[in-house]
Amino acid sequence: MDLNLKAFPDPNTGAQWKATVVDRGGELLCVSQFTLFAKIIKNKPDFHKAMPAESSKSMYTTFLERMGTLYDPLKIKDGRFGAMMSVALTNEGPVTFTLDSREVPGTASTGTSTPTASASASKGREGADKLAQRNAEKALRRAAWEAAKREKDGVEVANSNEAQQSATN
Repeated sequence: MDLNLKAFPDPNTGAQWKATVVDRGGELLCVSQFTLFAKIIKNKPDFHKAMPAESSKSMYTTFLERMGTLYDPLKIKDGRFGAMMSVALTNEGPVTFTLDSREVPGTASTGTSTPTASASASKGREGADKLAQRNAEKALRRAAWEAAKREKDGVEVANSNEAQQSATN
C-alpha cells in the first residue's frame, strides 16, 4: 500500500522514477490475489497456505477502506472479491514491481522513512505520517494473520475431535 512509490516519470522533465501515482493523479486498480497463493507440488497447485476466504475478504475490504482514506476514493477501482475476472491493462515500460507486504520479524523494511532531528517540520510530519501508516499496515497484517491462524487452528481442532469421536465409536 505504498502510494509513495516513484514509479512514473516527472510530467515536466520526463526524468524517470520521479513521480508517484498521487503526483500524477492516476487511478489505482486493486485486484485481490489471496486465492492465487499456491505452491506447485507434483505439477498441481496446492492452496493449503493461502489465507482462508473470510479472513482474506475482511483484510481486502480493510485494505480498500484504508486506500480510500489515503487517496481519492473515486480513483480507486476494484473488482468483486473471489470472482472470476478478466482484467485487461497496458503496461508502460520494461519493468514490473512486486510489492510484498510480508515482513520478517526483527528486520527493517525497505522504504522506511523516519524523520531525523534535523528534518524540517513538514518533512518531520511527512515522516511521522509514513511511520503511522506503516504501523497501521503492520497491525492490519498482524490481525489478519492471527484471524487466519485461529480459523485454521479451529478447523484442525474440529477435524481432530471428529476423528477422535469416529475412532471411539
